[in-house]
Amino acid sequence: MLAICAVLLTHSSFAQVGLFNKAELGLTIAPNNFLGDLGGNVGKGTGFLKDNNFSQTRVFIGAHLTVYPAEWLGFRLQGNYGSIAGDDAIITGKGGYEEARKVRNSNFKSKIAELFLAAEVYPTVFLEEDPSDLYHKLRPYGLIGVGVFHFNPQGTDPTNGGWVNLQPLSTEGQGFAEYPDRQPYKLTQMNIPMGVGIKYFASDVVSISLEIIHRKTFTDYIDDVSTDYIDPALFQQNFGAGSQKANLATRMANKSVGTPSIPTYVAGDKRGTPTNKDAYYSAGFKLSFILGGGDRAYRNSTRCPTLRY
Repeated sequence: MLAICAVLLTHSSFAQVGLFNKAELGLTIAPNNFLGDLGGNVGKGTGFLKDNNFSQTRVFIGAHLTVYPAEWLGFRLQGNYGSIAGDDAIITGKGGYEEARKVRNSNFKSKIAELFLAAEVYPTVFLEEDPSDLYHKLRPYGLIGVGVFHFNPQGTDPTNGGWVNLQPLSTEGQGFAEYPDRQPYKLTQMNIPMGVGIKYFASDVVSISLEIIHRKTFTDYIDDVSTDYIDPALFQQNFGAGSQKANLATRMANKSVGTPSIPTYVAGDKRGTPTNKDAYYSAGFKLSFILGGGDRAYRNSTRCPTLRY
């Protein structure tokens, strides 16, 4: 948000020296879904739309500032805040690979705060007779950029249903001497937003966009699940025998369902798929206002009318 304010404060001087043609400021509301190890549908987990779970849909809200050095190109700075979630319990087992995930019986939720800078490209501008005439136009676009996001996975404690922060528990032995290749994961990570949208100009100063943005990430721990189960005795050794943290980590690391209430999985069994990095996406609406729109609208009103069919 500080970066947005800084650009706003310098908007007038930038415009005077011609660094961009116009700028937009607006709001976003976007339902979103998580694509990772937890949840999913029939068959192998893919980390793609096949494993989308609509029951786990959450919402992002955000604000953006976009500057346009040309009608066909924009640079957007956007901040979003919301949450994502995943749950093995919602899987409908049909005797395939999904059964292993359902028996795993894990879940998570996490708040997400993200900030990204993306380039927007409007290819149909080159087919327009008068690109500066925006009134009632539709413009499809693509976007790609780079961003940073903060997350903090939580899971439910099977003893009382309370939500517990998972990262400090080293559920897969992160930071333990027994697993030198598993370091504690950072809660702030980079992502690559990429997507498509279509923008409708309700007037020369107001537009509404429908867009889908997928976030590629470089971590497999947004849901705190990635590799395999470890020996529960390691929690006692590393956190203190009989300590509250050791006992909590033991419960949270393995919630697989047996008969009766005995964990099915043991140390060395697969818990997640580290080769499939986590991702999330949103599909929503963006409302934008052209800054200095009053002057722009006045200039538009004095030119010769353009015929529209």
